[in-house]
Amino acid sequence: MRQRLTALLLVFVTLSSTSFAAGDESPAAITIYNQQFAVVRENLNLHLTPGVSDVTVTDITSRMEPDSVILRPLTPGHALQILEQNYRNDPVSEGLLLSLYEGKTISFVQPDKKIVQGKIVRSGYAGQPIPNPYGGYVQPASEQPIIEVDGKLQFGLPGQPLFPALAEDTILKPTLTWKLAGSGTDTPAEFSYVTGGFNWHADYNIVAPPKGNTLLLVGWVTLQNQSGKTFHEARVKLMAGDVNKIQPESRNYVMKAAAQAVEVDGAMQPVVREKAFDEFHLYTLQRPTTLHDQETKQVEFVRASGVNSQSIYVYDGVKIDQNYANYGMEYIRNQENYGTASNPKVWVMQEFKNSKENNLGIALPAGRVRFYRQDEDGQLEFTGENMIDHTPKDEMIRLYTGNSFDLVGERRRTAYRMNSSEHWIDESFEIKVRNHKKAPVEVRVVEHLYRWTNWEVRGESDKYRKLDSKTIEFPVSIQPDAEKVVTYTVHYSW
Repeated sequence: MRQRLTALLLVFVTLSSTSFAAGDESPAAITIYNQQFAVVRENLNLHLTPGVSDVTVTDITSRMEPDSVILRPLTPGHALQILEQNYRNDPVSEGLLLSLYEGKTISFVQPDKKIVQGKIVRSGYAGQPIPNPYGGYVQPASEQPIIEVDGKLQFGLPGQPLFPALAEDTILKPTLTWKLAGSGTDTPAEFSYVTGGFNWHADYNIVAPPKGNTLLLVGWVTLQNQSGKTFHEARVKLMAGDVNKIQPESRNYVMKAAAQAVEVDGAMQPVVREKAFDEFHLYTLQRPTTLHDQETKQVEFVRASGVNSQSIYVYDGVKIDQNYANYGMEYIRNQENYGTASNPKVWVMQEFKNSKENNLGIALPAGRVRFYRQDEDGQLEFTGENMIDHTPKDEMIRLYTGNSFDLVGERRRTAYRMNSSEHWIDESFEIKVRNHKKAPVEVRVVEHLYRWTNWEVRGESDKYRKLDSKTIEFPVSIQPDAEKVVTYTVHYSW
Protein backbone atom coordinates (compact mmCIF):
# COMPACT_ATOMS: atom_id res chain seq x y z
CA MET A 1 0.00 0.00 0.00
CA ARG A 2 1.41 3.34 -0.99
CA GLN A 3 1.70 5.74 1.91
CA ARG A 4 1.61 9.47 1.16
CA LEU A 5 1.43 12.46 3.39
CA THR A 6 0.74 15.84 1.83
CA ALA A 7 0.34 18.64 4.31
CA LEU A 8 0.41 22.40 4.01
CA LEU A 9 2.30 23.10 7.19
CA LEU A 10 2.68 26.88 6.97
CA VAL A 11 5.44 26.67 9.54
CA PHE A 12 7.93 29.52 9.49
CA VAL A 13 11.07 28.71 11.45
CA THR A 14 13.65 31.29 12.49
CA LEU A 15 15.96 29.81 15.11
CA SER A 16 19.25 30.78 16.61
CA SER A 17 21.31 27.66 17.23
CA THR A 18 24.80 26.24 17.13
CA SER A 19 26.48 27.13 13.89
CA PHE A 20 27.06 24.34 11.38
CA ALA A 21 29.67 24.70 8.65
CA ALA A 22 28.49 23.88 5.14
CA GLY A 23 29.89 20.61 3.93
CA ASP A 24 30.35 19.12 7.43
CA GLU A 25 29.11 15.55 7.68
CA SER A 26 27.95 14.53 11.13
CA PRO A 27 26.82 11.04 12.10
CA ALA A 28 23.23 10.51 13.14
CA ALA A 29 22.19 10.97 16.76
CA ILE A 30 19.61 8.43 17.95
CA THR A 31 17.64 8.38 21.20
CA ILE A 32 16.11 4.93 21.63
CA TYR A 33 13.11 4.08 23.82
CA ASN A 34 12.37 0.48 24.78
CA GLN A 35 8.87 0.41 23.29
CA GLN A 36 9.66 -0.02 19.60
CA PHE A 37 10.54 3.57 18.66
CA ALA A 38 13.36 6.10 18.57
CA VAL A 39 14.07 9.75 17.71
CA VAL A 40 16.61 10.22 14.89
CA ARG A 41 18.49 13.49 14.30
CA GLU A 42 20.70 14.11 11.26
CA ASN A 43 22.32 17.16 9.67
CA LEU A 44 21.51 18.16 6.10
CA ASN A 45 23.05 20.78 3.85
CA LEU A 46 20.07 22.19 1.93
CA HIS A 47 20.79 23.59 -1.52
CA LEU A 48 18.08 26.20 -1.99
CA THR A 49 17.28 28.34 -5.01
CA PRO A 50 15.42 31.66 -5.05
CA GLY A 51 11.69 31.06 -4.72
CA VAL A 52 10.49 27.53 -4.06
CA SER A 53 13.01 24.67 -3.86
CA ASP A 54 12.27 20.94 -4.15
CA VAL A 55 14.36 18.87 -1.74
CA THR A 56 14.34 15.07 -1.68
CA VAL A 57 15.70 12.90 1.15
CA THR A 58 15.99 9.14 0.69
CA ASP A 59 18.33 8.17 3.53
CA ILE A 60 15.52 7.60 6.06
CA THR A 61 13.97 4.63 7.83
CA SER A 62 11.05 2.65 6.46
CA ARG A 63 9.09 3.19 9.69
CA MET A 64 9.32 6.94 10.02
CA GLU A 65 6.30 8.78 11.43
CA PRO A 66 5.86 11.51 8.78
CA ASP A 67 3.94 13.90 11.01
CA SER A 68 6.81 13.90 13.53
CA VAL A 69 9.30 15.53 11.14
CA ILE A 70 11.08 18.67 12.33
CA LEU A 71 13.38 20.62 9.99
CA ARG A 72 15.22 23.58 11.48
CA PRO A 73 18.13 25.73 10.25
CA LEU A 74 21.37 25.58 12.21
CA THR A 75 22.77 28.93 11.09
CA PRO A 76 21.63 31.95 13.14
CA GLY A 77 19.40 34.27 11.18
CA HIS A 78 18.51 31.77 8.43
CA ALA A 79 14.85 31.05 7.84
CA LEU A 80 12.97 28.14 6.27
CA GLN A 81 9.33 27.91 5.31
CA ILE A 82 8.04 24.39 4.70
CA LEU A 83 5.26 24.69 2.13
CA GLU A 84 4.61 21.02 1.50
CA GLN A 85 5.86 17.65 2.69
CA ASN A 86 5.34 14.29 0.94
CA TYR A 87 6.33 10.88 2.28
CA ARG A 88 6.38 7.65 0.28
CA ASN A 89 7.19 4.24 1.73
CA ASP A 90 6.58 1.85 -1.14
CA PRO A 91 10.05 0.99 -2.49
CA VAL A 92 10.10 -1.06 -5.66
CA SER A 93 9.68 -4.82 -5.22
CA GLU A 94 8.50 -7.69 -7.38
CA GLY A 95 5.04 -7.56 -5.81
CA LEU A 96 4.74 -3.81 -6.29
CA LEU A 97 5.81 -3.98 -9.96
CA LEU A 98 3.32 -6.80 -10.54
CA SER A 99 0.58 -4.56 -9.13
CA LEU A 100 1.68 -1.63 -11.32
CA TYR A 101 1.55 -3.89 -14.42
CA GLU A 102 -1.87 -5.38 -13.64
CA GLY A 103 -3.86 -5.75 -16.88
CA LYS A 104 -0.68 -5.80 -18.96
CA THR A 105 1.28 -8.63 -20.57
CA ILE A 106 4.93 -9.20 -19.61
CA SER A 107 7.52 -11.94 -20.09
CA PHE A 108 8.26 -14.75 -17.62
CA VAL A 109 11.40 -16.91 -17.61
CA GLN A 110 10.63 -20.53 -16.73
CA PRO A 111 13.12 -22.93 -15.03
CA ASP A 112 14.08 -24.43 -18.42
CA LYS A 113 14.96 -20.88 -19.63
CA LYS A 114 11.91 -20.82 -21.89
CA ILE A 115 10.21 -17.41 -22.06
CA VAL A 116 6.41 -17.22 -22.03
CA GLN A 117 4.07 -14.25 -22.20
CA GLY A 118 1.55 -13.78 -19.43
CA LYS A 119 -1.10 -11.21 -18.65
CA ILE A 120 -1.24 -10.12 -15.04
CA VAL A 121 -4.89 -10.44 -14.04
CA ARG A 122 -4.23 -10.07 -10.30
CA SER A 123 -0.85 -9.35 -8.71
CA GLY A 124 -1.69 -10.54 -5.20
CA TYR A 125 0.37 -7.65 -3.78
CA ALA A 126 -0.63 -6.88 -0.18
CA GLY A 127 1.34 -3.69 0.36
CA GLN A 128 3.65 -2.50 3.12
CA PRO A 129 3.22 -3.46 6.80
CA ILE A 130 0.71 -1.25 8.59
CA PRO A 131 0.93 -0.01 12.21
CA ASN A 132 -0.64 -2.24 14.83
CA PRO A 133 -2.77 -0.27 17.35
CA TYR A 134 -1.22 -2.36 20.13
CA GLY A 135 2.37 -1.81 18.98
CA GLY A 136 4.57 -2.93 16.11
CA TYR A 137 3.47 -3.58 12.53
CA VAL A 138 1.19 -6.08 10.81
CA GLN A 139 1.70 -7.47 7.32
CA PRO A 140 -1.58 -7.29 5.33
CA ALA A 141 -2.86 -10.59 4.01
CA SER A 142 -1.78 -11.31 0.44
CA GLU A 143 -3.51 -13.29 -2.30
CA GLN A 144 -2.23 -15.64 -4.95
CA PRO A 145 -1.38 -13.95 -8.25
CA ILE A 146 -3.57 -14.83 -11.25
CA ILE A 147 -1.78 -14.91 -14.62
CA GLU A 148 -3.33 -15.56 -18.03
CA VAL A 149 -1.05 -17.69 -20.28
CA ASP A 150 -2.23 -18.79 -23.77
CA GLY A 151 -5.81 -17.85 -22.91
CA LYS A 152 -5.87 -19.90 -19.70
CA LEU A 153 -5.77 -18.66 -16.10
CA GLN A 154 -3.36 -20.03 -13.54
CA PHE A 155 -2.69 -19.27 -9.89
CA GLY A 156 0.91 -18.38 -9.17
CA LEU A 157 3.58 -17.00 -11.46
CA PRO A 158 4.57 -19.09 -14.52
CA GLY A 159 8.21 -18.09 -13.97
CA GLN A 160 10.50 -15.26 -13.02
CA PRO A 161 8.86 -12.01 -14.22
CA LEU A 162 10.80 -9.76 -16.62
CA PHE A 163 9.55 -6.19 -16.35
CA PRO A 164 10.05 -3.90 -19.36
CA ALA A 165 11.16 -0.98 -17.16
CA LEU A 166 10.56 0.65 -13.84
CA ALA A 167 7.23 2.37 -13.77
CA GLU A 168 7.38 6.15 -13.55
CA ASP A 169 5.76 6.08 -10.15
CA THR A 170 8.28 3.77 -8.44
CA ILE A 171 10.96 4.61 -5.91
CA LEU A 172 13.95 2.59 -4.69
CA LYS A 173 13.94 3.73 -1.05
CA PRO A 174 11.51 5.40 1.35
CA THR A 175 11.45 9.00 0.16
CA LEU A 176 10.62 12.34 1.77
CA THR A 177 10.24 15.46 -0.39
CA TRP A 178 9.75 19.06 0.64
CA LYS A 179 8.81 22.25 -1.09
CA LEU A 180 10.80 24.87 0.77
CA ALA A 181 10.87 28.64 0.65
CA GLY A 182 14.19 30.02 1.81
CA SER A 183 16.88 32.59 1.18
CA GLY A 184 18.25 30.91 -1.94
CA THR A 185 21.57 29.92 -0.37
CA ASP A 186 23.01 26.73 1.04
CA THR A 187 21.50 26.28 4.48
CA PRO A 188 22.73 23.73 7.02
CA ALA A 189 19.77 22.26 8.89
CA GLU A 190 18.88 19.60 11.44
CA PHE A 191 16.38 16.97 10.33
CA SER A 192 14.73 14.91 13.09
CA TYR A 193 11.86 12.44 13.25
CA VAL A 194 10.26 9.67 15.28
CA THR A 195 10.58 6.17 13.84
CA GLY A 196 9.50 2.67 14.74
CA GLY A 197 11.70 -0.37 14.39
CA PHE A 198 14.05 0.34 17.33
CA ASN A 199 14.06 -1.27 20.74
CA TRP A 200 16.36 -1.92 23.69
CA HIS A 201 16.22 -3.75 26.98
CA ALA A 202 18.47 -4.49 29.93
CA ASP A 203 19.68 -7.84 31.26
CA TYR A 204 21.68 -8.61 34.38
CA ASN A 205 23.87 -11.55 35.33
CA ILE A 206 24.60 -12.01 39.04
CA VAL A 207 27.29 -14.41 40.20
CA ALA A 208 27.60 -15.62 43.80
CA PRO A 209 30.67 -17.38 45.25
CA PRO A 210 30.55 -21.03 46.43
CA LYS A 211 29.82 -19.80 49.96
CA GLY A 212 28.20 -16.56 51.06
CA ASN A 213 26.27 -13.86 49.20
CA THR A 214 28.82 -11.26 48.10
CA LEU A 215 27.75 -10.80 44.50
CA LEU A 216 29.23 -9.75 41.17
CA LEU A 217 26.62 -7.90 39.09
CA VAL A 218 27.09 -7.35 35.34
CA GLY A 219 24.48 -5.47 33.31
CA TRP A 220 24.03 -5.44 29.54
CA VAL A 221 21.87 -3.42 27.21
CA THR A 222 20.63 -5.07 24.03
CA LEU A 223 19.93 -2.73 21.10
CA GLN A 224 17.77 -3.84 18.16
CA ASN A 225 17.51 -2.08 14.82
CA GLN A 226 14.71 -3.19 12.50
CA SER A 227 14.05 0.22 11.03
CA GLY A 228 15.11 -0.58 7.45
CA LYS A 229 18.21 1.66 7.62
CA THR A 230 21.81 1.26 8.78
CA PHE A 231 23.31 4.03 10.90
CA HIS A 232 27.10 4.30 10.71
CA GLU A 233 29.03 5.55 13.76
CA ALA A 234 25.86 6.88 15.34
CA ARG A 235 25.76 8.71 18.65
CA VAL A 236 23.29 6.68 20.72
CA LYS A 237 21.30 7.69 23.80
CA LEU A 238 18.79 5.62 25.75
CA MET A 239 15.81 7.26 27.44
CA ALA A 240 14.50 5.99 30.79
CA GLY A 241 11.18 6.79 32.43
CA ASP A 242 7.47 6.48 31.78
CA VAL A 243 6.99 8.27 28.46
CA ASN A 244 3.44 8.60 27.16
CA LYS A 245 3.08 8.06 23.42
CA ILE A 246 -0.14 8.05 21.40
CA GLN A 247 -0.44 4.97 19.24
CA PRO A 248 -2.36 4.48 15.94
CA GLU A 249 -6.15 4.81 16.29
CA SER A 250 -5.57 7.19 19.22
CA ARG A 251 -4.95 4.39 21.70
CA ASN A 252 -3.04 5.84 24.65
CA TYR A 253 -0.71 3.74 26.68
CA VAL A 254 2.24 4.42 28.89
CA MET A 255 5.53 3.70 27.20
CA LYS A 256 7.92 2.06 29.62
CA ALA A 257 11.41 3.15 28.78
CA ALA A 258 14.35 1.76 30.64
CA ALA A 259 17.41 3.33 32.18
CA GLN A 260 21.04 2.54 32.30
CA ALA A 261 24.07 3.72 34.21
CA VAL A 262 27.59 2.65 34.97
CA GLU A 263 29.93 2.54 37.96
CA VAL A 264 33.55 1.63 37.24
CA ASP A 265 36.70 1.08 39.21
CA GLY A 266 40.17 2.56 38.86
CA ALA A 267 41.30 3.09 35.27
CA MET A 268 38.19 1.46 33.75
CA GLN A 269 36.39 3.98 31.55
CA PRO A 270 32.57 4.06 31.58
CA VAL A 271 30.81 2.66 28.53
CA VAL A 272 27.51 4.38 29.36
CA ARG A 273 26.94 7.61 31.28
CA GLU A 274 23.68 8.54 33.01
CA LYS A 275 22.09 11.86 33.88
CA ALA A 276 18.70 13.13 34.97
CA PHE A 277 16.71 14.61 32.08
CA ASP A 278 13.40 16.33 32.80
CA GLU A 279 11.34 13.66 34.63
CA PHE A 280 13.37 10.84 33.09
CA HIS A 281 16.92 9.48 32.94
CA LEU A 282 19.08 9.71 29.84
CA TYR A 283 21.93 7.30 29.19
CA THR A 284 24.61 7.97 26.60
CA LEU A 285 26.90 5.42 24.97
CA GLN A 286 30.34 7.03 25.26
CA ARG A 287 31.60 5.70 21.92
CA PRO A 288 29.89 6.01 18.52
CA THR A 289 28.56 2.69 17.27
CA THR A 290 27.24 1.35 13.98
CA LEU A 291 23.69 -0.01 14.06
CA HIS A 292 23.12 -2.22 11.03
CA ASP A 293 19.60 -2.86 9.86
CA GLN A 294 18.23 -6.13 11.30
CA GLU A 295 21.11 -6.20 13.81
CA THR A 296 21.06 -6.97 17.53
CA LYS A 297 23.94 -5.35 19.46
CA GLN A 298 24.90 -5.74 23.11
CA VAL A 299 26.87 -3.29 25.26
CA GLU A 300 28.00 -3.78 28.85
CA PHE A 301 26.79 -0.84 30.93
CA VAL A 302 27.43 -1.76 34.56
CA ARG A 303 29.83 -4.02 36.44
CA ALA A 304 29.80 -4.01 40.22
CA SER A 305 31.63 -6.39 42.54
CA GLY A 306 31.32 -6.79 46.29
CA VAL A 307 27.54 -6.31 46.33
CA ASN A 308 26.34 -7.58 49.70
CA SER A 309 23.14 -9.58 49.49
CA GLN A 310 21.21 -11.94 51.71
CA SER A 311 19.11 -15.01 50.98
CA ILE A 312 15.61 -14.73 52.40
CA TYR A 313 13.22 -17.62 52.95
CA VAL A 314 9.52 -16.80 52.87
CA TYR A 315 6.73 -19.22 53.67
CA ASP A 316 3.38 -17.94 52.40
CA GLY A 317 1.31 -21.00 53.21
CA VAL A 318 -2.13 -20.01 52.02
CA LYS A 319 -3.25 -21.48 48.70
CA ILE A 320 -6.31 -19.77 47.23
CA ASP A 321 -8.64 -21.68 44.92
CA GLN A 322 -8.88 -19.87 41.57
CA ASN A 323 -12.69 -20.13 41.80
CA TYR A 324 -12.51 -17.36 44.41
CA ALA A 325 -10.33 -15.07 42.28
CA ASN A 326 -12.93 -12.35 41.67
CA TYR A 327 -14.89 -12.62 44.93
CA GLY A 328 -15.23 -9.59 47.20
CA MET A 329 -14.52 -9.50 50.92
CA GLU A 330 -18.19 -9.69 51.93
CA TYR A 331 -18.57 -12.98 50.08
CA ILE A 332 -15.22 -14.32 51.32
CA ARG A 333 -16.22 -13.53 54.92
CA ASN A 334 -19.08 -16.02 54.71
CA GLN A 335 -17.15 -18.84 52.97
CA GLU A 336 -16.03 -21.17 55.75
CA ASN A 337 -13.55 -23.12 53.61
CA TYR A 338 -11.90 -20.11 52.02
CA GLY A 339 -8.10 -20.10 52.51
CA THR A 340 -7.83 -23.54 54.11
CA ALA A 341 -5.76 -25.18 51.35
CA SER A 342 -2.01 -25.34 52.05
CA ASN A 343 1.01 -24.49 49.89
CA PRO A 344 4.07 -26.54 50.96
CA LYS A 345 6.70 -24.51 49.09
CA VAL A 346 9.10 -22.11 50.80
CA TRP A 347 10.27 -19.30 48.53
CA VAL A 348 13.93 -18.38 48.09
CA MET A 349 14.56 -14.67 47.56
CA GLN A 350 17.68 -12.53 47.14
CA GLU A 351 17.66 -9.05 48.65
CA PHE A 352 20.24 -6.28 48.25
CA LYS A 353 20.24 -2.50 48.45
CA ASN A 354 20.98 -0.41 45.37
CA SER A 355 23.24 2.00 47.27
CA LYS A 356 26.69 3.47 46.84
CA GLU A 357 27.73 1.95 50.15
CA ASN A 358 26.84 -1.43 48.63
CA ASN A 359 28.99 -0.73 45.53
CA LEU A 360 25.94 0.16 43.38
CA GLY A 361 23.92 3.35 43.87
CA ILE A 362 22.91 3.77 40.22
CA ALA A 363 19.57 3.92 38.43
CA LEU A 364 18.94 0.35 37.26
CA PRO A 365 16.54 -0.13 34.34
CA ALA A 366 13.83 -2.75 34.26
CA GLY A 367 15.05 -6.07 32.94
CA ARG A 368 15.70 -9.75 33.48
CA VAL A 369 18.08 -10.78 36.28
CA ARG A 370 19.77 -14.19 36.10
CA PHE A 371 21.42 -15.69 39.18
CA TYR A 372 24.43 -18.02 39.08
CA ARG A 373 26.43 -19.60 41.89
CA GLN A 374 29.98 -20.81 41.49
CA ASP A 375 30.44 -24.48 42.34
CA GLU A 376 33.50 -25.69 44.23
CA ASP A 377 34.96 -26.93 40.92
CA GLY A 378 34.82 -23.38 39.57
CA GLN A 379 31.85 -23.86 37.22
CA LEU A 380 28.86 -21.52 37.28
CA GLU A 381 25.47 -23.10 37.88
CA PHE A 382 22.20 -21.32 37.06
CA THR A 383 20.05 -20.89 40.20
CA GLY A 384 17.08 -18.82 39.04
CA GLU A 385 15.91 -15.64 37.34
CA ASN A 386 13.31 -12.93 37.67
CA MET A 387 12.47 -9.40 36.51
CA ILE A 388 13.14 -6.08 38.21
CA ASP A 389 11.28 -2.84 37.60
CA HIS A 390 13.03 0.53 37.16
CA THR A 391 14.91 0.91 40.44
CA PRO A 392 16.31 4.28 41.57
CA LYS A 393 19.40 4.43 43.73
CA ASP A 394 19.11 3.69 47.44
CA GLU A 395 16.09 1.41 46.92
CA MET A 396 15.92 -2.24 48.01
CA ILE A 397 15.77 -4.98 45.39
CA ARG A 398 14.12 -8.26 46.34
CA LEU A 399 13.81 -11.05 43.78
CA TYR A 400 12.14 -14.47 43.94
CA THR A 401 14.52 -17.06 42.44
CA GLY A 402 12.73 -20.36 43.15
CA ASN A 403 11.60 -22.74 45.90
CA SER A 404 13.85 -24.27 48.53
CA PHE A 405 14.49 -28.01 48.21
CA ASP A 406 15.28 -28.56 51.91
CA LEU A 407 12.60 -26.40 53.51
CA VAL A 408 8.99 -27.59 53.70
CA GLY A 409 5.93 -25.75 54.98
CA GLU A 410 2.57 -26.93 56.22
CA ARG A 411 -0.44 -24.82 57.15
CA ARG A 412 -3.79 -25.93 58.59
CA ARG A 413 -6.77 -24.35 60.27
CA THR A 414 -7.38 -25.63 63.79
CA ALA A 415 -10.57 -23.76 64.77
CA TYR A 416 -13.35 -21.72 63.19
CA ARG A 417 -16.28 -19.98 64.88
CA MET A 418 -18.72 -17.50 63.33
CA ASN A 419 -21.56 -15.51 64.91
CA SER A 420 -23.44 -13.69 62.17
CA SER A 421 -25.90 -11.99 64.52
CA GLU A 422 -23.09 -10.49 66.60
CA HIS A 423 -20.90 -9.89 63.54
CA TRP A 424 -17.69 -11.71 64.43
CA ILE A 425 -15.48 -14.61 63.32
CA ASP A 426 -12.69 -16.37 65.23
CA GLU A 427 -10.25 -18.42 63.16
CA SER A 428 -7.13 -20.27 64.38
CA PHE A 429 -4.18 -21.62 62.37
CA GLU A 430 -1.14 -23.79 62.91
CA ILE A 431 1.87 -23.30 60.61
CA LYS A 432 4.81 -25.70 60.56
CA VAL A 433 8.12 -25.17 58.77
CA ARG A 434 10.70 -27.98 58.68
CA ASN A 435 14.40 -27.39 58.03
CA HIS A 436 16.30 -30.31 56.47
CA LYS A 437 19.45 -28.26 55.91
CA LYS A 438 22.69 -28.72 57.86
CA ALA A 439 22.63 -25.10 59.01
CA PRO A 440 20.06 -22.97 60.85
CA VAL A 441 17.84 -20.70 58.74
CA GLU A 442 15.66 -17.64 59.21
CA VAL A 443 12.21 -17.93 57.67
CA ARG A 444 9.55 -15.23 57.32
CA VAL A 445 6.12 -16.80 57.80
CA VAL A 446 3.56 -14.62 56.02
CA GLU A 447 -0.15 -14.74 56.85
CA HIS A 448 -3.00 -12.92 55.07
CA LEU A 449 -5.95 -11.70 57.16
CA TYR A 450 -8.38 -11.75 54.28
CA ARG A 451 -11.85 -12.07 55.83
CA TRP A 452 -12.42 -8.44 56.86
CA THR A 453 -10.67 -5.11 57.43
CA ASN A 454 -11.26 -5.07 61.21
CA TRP A 455 -9.13 -7.75 62.87
CA GLU A 456 -7.18 -8.51 66.02
CA VAL A 457 -4.55 -11.23 66.47
CA ARG A 458 -4.91 -13.17 69.73
CA GLY A 459 -2.98 -16.00 71.33
CA GLU A 460 -0.01 -15.85 68.99
CA SER A 461 2.92 -18.16 69.72
CA ASP A 462 5.54 -15.77 68.30
CA LYS A 463 5.92 -12.05 67.78
CA TYR A 464 4.73 -10.72 64.45
CA ARG A 465 5.06 -7.50 62.47
CA LYS A 466 2.32 -5.86 60.44
CA LEU A 467 3.26 -5.49 56.75
CA ASP A 468 0.05 -3.79 55.60
CA SER A 469 -3.65 -3.58 56.51
CA LYS A 470 -4.23 -7.28 55.77
CA THR A 471 -0.81 -8.96 56.08
CA ILE A 472 1.34 -10.00 59.04
CA GLU A 473 4.75 -11.72 59.16
CA PHE A 474 6.30 -13.99 61.80
CA PRO A 475 10.14 -14.01 61.60
CA VAL A 476 11.32 -17.35 63.02
CA SER A 477 14.60 -19.25 63.41
CA ILE A 478 14.79 -22.99 62.69
CA GLN A 479 17.67 -25.21 63.72
CA PRO A 480 19.06 -27.96 61.43
CA ASP A 481 16.74 -30.96 61.06
CA ALA A 482 14.18 -29.23 63.25
CA GLU A 483 10.60 -28.01 62.96
CA LYS A 484 9.13 -24.67 64.00
CA VAL A 485 5.43 -24.39 64.84
CA VAL A 486 3.64 -21.02 64.74
CA THR A 487 0.06 -20.68 66.02
CA TYR A 488 -2.33 -17.75 66.27
CA THR A 489 -6.00 -16.82 66.36
CA VAL A 490 -7.49 -13.89 64.51
CA HIS A 491 -10.73 -12.20 65.61
CA TYR A 492 -12.72 -10.40 62.86
CA SER A 493 -15.57 -7.97 63.57
CA TRP A 494 -17.87 -5.87 61.40
